[in-house]
Amino acid sequence: MEKQNFTLPENAHRELKPGEEYKPLLKADQTYPEVTPYSVLMGLLMVVIFSAAAAYLGLKVGQVFEAAIPIAIIAVGVTGALGKKGGLGQNVIIQSIGGASGAVVAGAIFTLPAIYILGIDVSFMQMFLSSLLGGILGILFLIPFRKYFVKEMHGKYPFPEATATTQVLVSGESGGKGAKTLLVSGLIGGLYDFIVSTFGAWGETITTTVVGFGQTIADKAKVVLKLNTGAAVLGLGYIVGLKYAFIICCGSFLVWLVIIPLLNLIWGGQVIDLMHTGVTATIGSMSPDQIFKDYARHIGIGGIATAGIIGIIRSFGVIKSAVGLAVSEFSKKPGAGQEKVERTQEDLPMKTVVFGIVISLLVIFAFFAFGGVVNNIWQALVGVTIVAIISFLFTTVAANAIAIVGSNPVSGMTLMTLIIASLILVAVGLNGNTGMAAALVIGGVVCTALSMAGSFVTDLKIGYWIGTTPKKQETWKFVGTFVAAATVCGVMLVLNKTYGFVGDNALVAPQANAMAAVIQPMMNGGGAPWLLYGIGAILAIGLTACKVPALPFALGMFIPIDLSLPRLVGGAISGYVSSRSTDKAVNAERGEKGTLIASGFIAGGALMGVVSAILKFANVDWFLTEWSETYGEAVAILPFIAIIIYMVKASMKKD
Repeated sequence: MEKQNFTLPENAHRELKPGEEYKPLLKADQTYPEVTPYSVLMGLLMVVIFSAAAAYLGLKVGQVFEAAIPIAIIAVGVTGALGKKGGLGQNVIIQSIGGASGAVVAGAIFTLPAIYILGIDVSFMQMFLSSLLGGILGILFLIPFRKYFVKEMHGKYPFPEATATTQVLVSGESGGKGAKTLLVSGLIGGLYDFIVSTFGAWGETITTTVVGFGQTIADKAKVVLKLNTGAAVLGLGYIVGLKYAFIICCGSFLVWLVIIPLLNLIWGGQVIDLMHTGVTATIGSMSPDQIFKDYARHIGIGGIATAGIIGIIRSFGVIKSAVGLAVSEFSKKPGAGQEKVERTQEDLPMKTVVFGIVISLLVIFAFFAFGGVVNNIWQALVGVTIVAIISFLFTTVAANAIAIVGSNPVSGMTLMTLIIASLILVAVGLNGNTGMAAALVIGGVVCTALSMAGSFVTDLKIGYWIGTTPKKQETWKFVGTFVAAATVCGVMLVLNKTYGFVGDNALVAPQANAMAAVIQPMMNGGGAPWLLYGIGAILAIGLTACKVPALPFALGMFIPIDLSLPRLVGGAISGYVSSRSTDKAVNAERGEKGTLIASGFIAGGALMGVVSAILKFANVDWFLTEWSETYGEAVAILPFIAIIIYMVKASMKKD
């Protein structure tokens, strides 16, 4: 396919009218180069590079970056430089295979280093199987829901990350004004975020404590507001849109302006140790951030879990349809005719998916029973049951979260998994070091499954917009997962031997340290903050009864407010530029151009985030520490306003 100036169809991001169809860029009745030796080898190379880099930097400096967009940018650049024909379909496969790196890294480094932190021995094979089997399970559990998320819910979910990545792939292939807009905004957003994170020319976050009065309120009443000034987060908010950004912020406002101050007002003089971890500080002596981390955030976790379960109940028809399709495939007589499926809607056969799930669960059972994870077959059966039920239930939650917000609350869901797993394992006689290791391996499988489900629904949405073959993406995602699991676990093993996870100069591993802090007391007679989870559950049920989307609201309670507020600003910009004209066509054109600019901000921020993390690891110290501490936060509002003005003006400017 020769290079031409083309863009996504006008109805790519809106709900379809009755009888209207979405026609992707690559026509369903034609075939295009997708899976080729070049795209597979390039995709696997991206897996190795980004799995190693993300694991290394995530554990060493505590900075996890999203790999999908940088991989898409590299794919476009290399494919263009080599003059490959039909590059668009191949670039989707490169991005899809390469994207396995980010999913597996998140699943692995959030949980498995906690085993080392707790002083428990673990082998490479145990870590590898935990990551590999979790990734495979995440792919298999998501496939039956692909049509629901990417086709039936077309235009109802914003898919922020998929939108940005698709714009990179399409603009890179076609060139023209769209590519220029994306490139310029990518440079502006990337340099903006790079200057903040690398030089500290202005504060990354603005808080109400920047003024004396605000500091007093934060100290006395525990009321504080924060705003991340990053261009990438602002772009994410634009694509999320005003509706969902507002709901997310309402969740954050409830936590930061009501719940945290109330906790201080009612129990400020008391020490509340809900998890029996030896807390000695009173709530009144804690900062608002500490109260959020130790108490209020758990309400969000309870809300996310309950909203997910409500979503599953409401999606019963979808689940029933997927199960019915599986049953019908098994009941078909050999050689019976099948209805012809369009290339762009062709999934792996449901029979293959069901067999895959069964075989994966049997392998997980064998891994638990005979791989040194638990003590006996009964405990292995309990472990695989936990994995199957929680992975299946939370897969749709992860996919929903990515589709709506662009952020996967995998750490919160994994925390809940570890608590549930620990309680059940203790009940069946597994505790101490063996119990902790078992719970963390189980948590690693579930965490990787959920991370993979969220990542893969993004890949499939990209493929749906562009018009690639889902079956090919699904097949080769398994290969990418295998390579990513081997790479991540190898890097983790080397890092543990080189630096270690405890002691002086140890690796940071913030998420794994948090998991270790939770699981240790659970395996030694501790408890869980069930009261807070219950409050979150009641809120989710109440919101659903009032017809308010509970999941984005609960995500707002879980996500730090400094990431919620810029989403609201970005959503407000989206609403503004898309409604100023009396001509609907002009509004649509402005909104689409704004989406390109927002995608550029996200792409530039993601790419420069990798560069900044590498410089940080290499101890390249260009950070203006003294300046930033004294003036950074005070002046941060000026460049933030400047980039908002640029976004509005550029979106509304007529080409």
